[in-house]
Amino acid sequence: MMTLSTVFLTFLLGVGATIVMDLWAFILKLCGQQTLNFSLVGRWVGYMFDGQFIHRPSIAQKEKISVEKALGWGVHYATGVIFAFIFVFLLGETWLTSPVLWPALFFGIITVAAPYFIMQPAMGAGVAASRVPNPNKARLMSLLSHSIFGLGLYLTGLVLKPLLAYIL
Repeated sequence: MMTLSTVFLTFLLGVGATIVMDLWAFILKLCGQQTLNFSLVGRWVGYMFDGQFIHRPSIAQKEKISVEKALGWGVHYATGVIFAFIFVFLLGETWLTSPVLWPALFFGIITVAAPYFIMQPAMGAGVAASRVPNPNKARLMSLLSHSIFGLGLYLTGLVLKPLLAYIL
C-alpha cells in the first residue's frame, strides 16, 4: 500500500513527465510540426457523457463543445498521472529513491498502446492511425511523444529524488 507521501510524489512524477512531453510538443510546433489538438480529446471525452464513445468518420467533424479545450488538457494530465501510478505500482516505490532511465523509457514506449488501440480508433483515425492521410508519420510521432513521456518520468524522478529526504 502506498503512503501518502508516495502518492504525492507519484502525482508530481506524472505531472512532471507530462510537462516534459508538452515541452517536446511545443518544440515540434516551433519547427512547424502538427501536434495533437487537445480540444479534440476534450470533445471526444465530452461526447462520452452523451454515451457516444466511437466516432466515424472523425471527432474533428463533430460539433464543438464549450469546454473541450480545458477538458482535453485535464484528461491529458490525468492520463499522465495515471500512467505514473501504474509505473510506480509495477516497479515499486524504490524506483523513486533511485530512478533508472531504461525502465522509464520502456514504460513510456509501452504507453503508446493507449493512443494506437483506444484513442485513435475511437476518435475515427483507425487502429494506429490507419485512416489518417500519413499513418506512418502519425505512428512515429505518437511513439516519439510517448518515449519522451518515459524520458520525462526519469528526469522528473531525478528532480524529485532530493525531496525524498524531506517527505519519506
